Amino acid sequence: MKIDILDKGFVELVDVMGNDLSAVRAARVSFDMGLKDEERDRHLIEYLMKHGHETPFEHIVFTFHVKAPIFVARQWFRHRIASYNELSGRYSKLSYEFYIPSPERLEGYKTTIPPERVTEKISEIVDKAYRTYLELIESGVPREVARIVLPLNLYTRFFWTVNARSLMNFLNLRADSHAQWEIQQYALAIARIFKEKCPWTFEAFLKYAYKGDILKEVQV
Repeated sequence: MKIDILDKGFVELVDVMGNDLSAVRAARVSFDMGLKDEERDRHLIEYLMKHGHETPFEHIVFTFHVKAPIFVARQWFRHRIASYNELSGRYSKLSYEFYIPSPERLEGYKTTIPPERVTEKISEIVDKAYRTYLELIESGVPREVARIVLPLNLYTRFFWTVNARSLMNFLNLRADSHAQWEIQQYALAIARIFKEKCPWTFEAFLKYAYKGDILKEVQV
């Protein structure tokens, strides 16, 4: 499952271990019990979420492949209960792939420059920076040094492996109007995948544990 985001980004589900019933099994092992009928299993998930018993959800694990601007990735990496591997600008030549916000992104802001001109200025800086990057590499400058001229809207790619408990924490903080708009779009994509793979857990999360606002306002 792959969801395109922004102008060139995406979130792709690479792997998932477990589902709603994984949390049920993990919770019931405390009492040396297994699965019951669907109604009672679903009720248990709601009970766990309502009362803050979150460790059973750590037994559901997702791996995502993410392509995002560097400034989004740096916010993402603040969520440390997870595993990350990122594209290396030291070992790989970086592609000309930059996030250019549309003029509509600036609607509602009192800028002294027209939004269309802001987009143009960002594109101009990106072009100059990338040309400089290529010139440095062609001059024999190592990639690890040449890359420092590139701006934060350069796209990077990384793998993110995270359990459902930490994923829900990510959604609490990033699927929220206080987060930057760009990372909100990625959080919405993560929520869509989470909902598809763990519908009972997702529904209970929204009902009892979600602290943000935008997931309740949009269809995911």
